Amino acid sequence: MSIRIEVFYTPGCGRCERARDTLKEVAKSFGDQRVTWCDVNLLDELDYAVRLGVLTPPSMAIDGELVFARLPRPARLREELSRRLARERT
Repeated sequence: MSIRIEVFYTPGCGRCERARDTLKEVAKSFGDQRVTWCDVNLLDELDYAVRLGVLTPPSMAIDGELVFARLPRPARLREELSRRLARERT
């Protein structure tokens, strides 16, 4: 089973792009089989974003749950993914 990360962004947001690139590298370091990354255009998926509780981009959901209302620091994302993957093994 793989963890699914969804990053909600708006097109043209420089802050969104910079943060996404850095965090995507963290996610990729766990391997494509374990972590799936999905960029979600907030404007295209507004209803879904509202259902999750996304108020402002950039935000991050993990496995369909809004975990970070603001994008986390890379170390925090690494910690969260490590915790979730360890829980899957048990």
